[in-house]
Amino acid sequence: MEKQYNRKIILVTFMIGAFFAVLNETLLNIALTELMEVFGLDAPTVQWMATGFMLVMGVLMPVSALLIQWFTTRQMFIGVMTVFLAGTIIAASAMNFPMLLTGRMIQAVGTGLLIPVIMNALLLLYEPEVRGRIMGTFGLVIMFAPAIGPTLSGVIVDLLGWRWLFITVIPFALFSILFAVKYLENVGEVTRPKADILSIVLSSIGIGGIVYGFSSAGESGEGFSSVHIIIILSVAFLSLILFVLRQLKLEEPLLDVRVFTYKSYARGITIFVIVIMAMFASEIVMPMYLQGPLGFSAKTAGLLLLPGALLNGLMSPVMGTLFDKFGPRKLIIPGTLVLVGVMIFFSSINPSIPVWSFILAYVLLMLAVSAVLMPSQTNALNELPKHLYPHGTAIANTLQPIGGALGVSIFVSIMSQGERSYLNDVSGEVTGEVMDRAMTAGVHHAYWFALGLAILTFVVALFIRKAVAPDYAPEQQ
Repeated sequence: MEKQYNRKIILVTFMIGAFFAVLNETLLNIALTELMEVFGLDAPTVQWMATGFMLVMGVLMPVSALLIQWFTTRQMFIGVMTVFLAGTIIAASAMNFPMLLTGRMIQAVGTGLLIPVIMNALLLLYEPEVRGRIMGTFGLVIMFAPAIGPTLSGVIVDLLGWRWLFITVIPFALFSILFAVKYLENVGEVTRPKADILSIVLSSIGIGGIVYGFSSAGESGEGFSSVHIIIILSVAFLSLILFVLRQLKLEEPLLDVRVFTYKSYARGITIFVIVIMAMFASEIVMPMYLQGPLGFSAKTAGLLLLPGALLNGLMSPVMGTLFDKFGPRKLIIPGTLVLVGVMIFFSSINPSIPVWSFILAYVLLMLAVSAVLMPSQTNALNELPKHLYPHGTAIANTLQPIGGALGVSIFVSIMSQGERSYLNDVSGEVTGEVMDRAMTAGVHHAYWFALGLAILTFVVALFIRKAVAPDYAPEQQ
């Protein structure tokens, strides 16, 4: 007889832990400006608080499937939440930037392993007929938590200081662990499959090298022309190529890259990654610009981002319903068009813009993200046969933090290069006003690049069709 689970209490346990773990993806964004002053850092260095977090998540995602099969649900959830709590405590008590970054990276270990654990358990707990509603509910947490991060961060930083960004999370993380100890049940079986160490090494070098290479380019005066950066990126891309070739030869690959032979999956994930890049990068660059040339406090900057942040989180289940009713094209194509328009606006932003126009542009950006992100990922996964679904999900989960990290790295690198280029042409004293103009020029450069990505996304969206798995025959198509 099949075991009966208390599914509601398990879902509540997951949502409590996931909310505060995922919240940390963007919680520090607005605090980066203060951290630059406190620790004497420049923008490319401090952005490692965001890039490094997503880098660690990306490196861990490919091995999450193995760990899920090696340990029980309770062991994994309680273990990763304990790791997350330890990282939070270290960050809260940090005496210098290396200690703070270490705590942040330990947090990322917990967050990076938590989401695959939860997604796998939910797939086992719920039948396909109700899975969409459940994933939409959990998706609300995943989207809403990082969306309100900048706003919540701005209020906490202004009222209490940056340490409280971590201190306030500690009791909630502890509660999540105790709640899981009492109520969480094990889901699925522990099979302990053989791990392919070489695949893990190659994926770690590839993913880590790409993000590190792009991030380091922003710190180097030579940028992407630096021999050091070229070597790092070359090794990283070579590792990923070898990783892919090895997966094609293994009977049980770490990640089955054959999912990309399905056209809807490839197109959907391409759109998904580009939009992730734009969203995470904007959540870094815009707070910096609001607190720089526009002269707003962290709290005010957070409040200006609030309408868009709330919309982004709340629209996730709504877009899921609309997707089921109308299909992907009627959401993704208009969404990418709006994205193009917003990138045009941001590429011409200046300190004299009315505040309402910035708020409107950010709301439209978040609306476009919600209209494109979930439908593109869901439609991509819908085309895969059931035996490839875990691999398709794992790859999407892996590419999400990579896309975010690359977006942040590339945007900040281009912005910093644009600032330096502007300042090199300045003769005379470099005043605060000159620095503001330099940062404005840097932001323009970053969003010109973003505009090109948005146009590419729109073109790919034109080829999107409603996807149906080859082993599933719907009544209507």
